[in-house]
Amino acid sequence: MGAIRKLVRSDRIAYLFVAPALLYMLLLVGYPILYNIVLSVQNVTVKNINSGEHIFVGLDNYIRLFQNGILSQSTVNTLVFTIACIIVQFLLGLLLALFLNRYFTAAKFVRGMMMMPWMIPMTVTALMFKFMFSTNVGIINQMLLALGLIVSPIDWLTSPVTAMIAVITANVWVGIPFNMILLTVGLTTIPAELYESASIDGANGWKSFRHITLPLLKPTIESVLVLGFIYTFKVFDLVFVMTNGGPVNATQLLSTYSYKLSFSLFKYSDGAAVANVLFVILLIASLIYLKFTYADEEGK
Repeated sequence: MGAIRKLVRSDRIAYLFVAPALLYMLLLVGYPILYNIVLSVQNVTVKNINSGEHIFVGLDNYIRLFQNGILSQSTVNTLVFTIACIIVQFLLGLLLALFLNRYFTAAKFVRGMMMMPWMIPMTVTALMFKFMFSTNVGIINQMLLALGLIVSPIDWLTSPVTAMIAVITANVWVGIPFNMILLTVGLTTIPAELYESASIDGANGWKSFRHITLPLLKPTIESVLVLGFIYTFKVFDLVFVMTNGGPVNATQLLSTYSYKLSFSLFKYSDGAAVANVLFVILLIASLIYLKFTYADEEGK
């Protein structure tokens, strides 16, 4: 009993509580990452996956994938998709957060309804937008035709430029509630007395927003942007259902390209190499997020 009491009173008891989570992460996260790295430097296909004859090829898979152009195009597509989504959904989310932070009768109801796009399963959202952007029966073309903005239906999902616009629009619709709710929480931490003092000093709405809201909302904005980058950069199901990476790889992202190589072409090592490129970029983004978090904590 004395030994148990001594253990409970010491800091070592914390390791017992952390151990299950650590074991879970090592088995279900750490091992797959290490196995994926090993797989990416071998030549493993559907022909030799069961034979055990996995030839070590080093970085040849990475070099060959970058040389064929599709990996480079997928990386650029992923960056364009991610940056465009983050900019649009952040700006719209900020505007909605500022609007819903004001007191009016239906504020809570509207805020709750705005969370609906985020709660709908991504596959359902993708199917819905795929139908909306369809050429002949899609509501997007029907509305544009009714308004006289176009004279003939647009092939949204079969044209390279418009296909990217379509998937970006769908993802923005999903991401706006995420940005809105986090920014709304950040706005609630700003004391109302600051705005009252600024109003007495003659500051208008824009000056209050520029000199009070933005500086005090900076930690929240940093978190929203970095988390938005991480979540958006690894989007798979939305693009896979809407365009499957087409047309002509115009919407091919790193996630969809890795899936295509691994489970459609059965080039497991190539798929692992693409997944590792995605992992490295997300790891860098995560480290940046941790740096911002620690900097904010140290500054308090």
